[in-house]
Amino acid sequence: MDQNSLFVAAFLGVLEGLTEFIPVSSTGHILLAGHFLGFQSSGKAFEVLIQLGAILAILSVYASRLLKIATDAPRDPKTRRFILAVLIAFLPAVVVGVLAHDFIKTVLFETPWLIAVMLVLGGIILLIVDRFAPEPKYHDVMDFPLPLAFRIGLVQCLAMIPGVSRSGATIVGSLLMGADKRAAAEFSFFLSMPTMAGAFAYDLFKNRDVLTWDDATLILTGFVTAFIAAVFVVRHLLDFVSRRGYAVFGWWRIVVGLVALLALWLTSETGMA
Repeated sequence: MDQNSLFVAAFLGVLEGLTEFIPVSSTGHILLAGHFLGFQSSGKAFEVLIQLGAILAILSVYASRLLKIATDAPRDPKTRRFILAVLIAFLPAVVVGVLAHDFIKTVLFETPWLIAVMLVLGGIILLIVDRFAPEPKYHDVMDFPLPLAFRIGLVQCLAMIPGVSRSGATIVGSLLMGADKRAAAEFSFFLSMPTMAGAFAYDLFKNRDVLTWDDATLILTGFVTAFIAAVFVVRHLLDFVSRRGYAVFGWWRIVVGLVALLALWLTSETGMA
């Protein structure tokens, strides 16, 4: 393993931390960047396992909120219902993730053209929903009904396609189902905790026999930089979307997707892809 690999791993970690909780598809960005930088990881495990940094970032920022939820749960029915809502929303991803894991990692993760197209399409959808979403009925994640949480969980499964975005799918689904912009982002935060932790644990188990010490070093590097970048994003995102909405992320997706499509076409034309 050379210093260039460590530098790329650190860069991809920063990219993961900056994009995990905004609706632009962190996995799509990392896979496209890795494709053009020539970065390869055993079993495509790096791209999933560095999410641990983002998981720990949101746990650290939300530590006091999570502690309050845990202490309130025994005596507060509303808090218990919220915990149940998050778990119900998490269940569809468990089923689809386990059943489709190998197809996702060996086919979808290896198709940069698909990723770029999904970035563009997702950006267009995000722009439309940000502007024309129905009048919100839910302004507090603690008030999300259980059926609403389950439907959001079903929408989250679309993010198994790299380029769609886990946070983007849950936010768009929440907005269309009556959540306001801040509540949509916050529910996406809470849902990310079991979803990303589950994906991390399952991918680590699936790749336990192919990971090497060099892989571990790269993953640790990406994890640290992802943690630092994600802390910054989690601390500021809710206030940003409350003031500005999601349009900037829609345009971001479109620009990145179109640039990637152009680069893929140029490299295929010259025989470099």
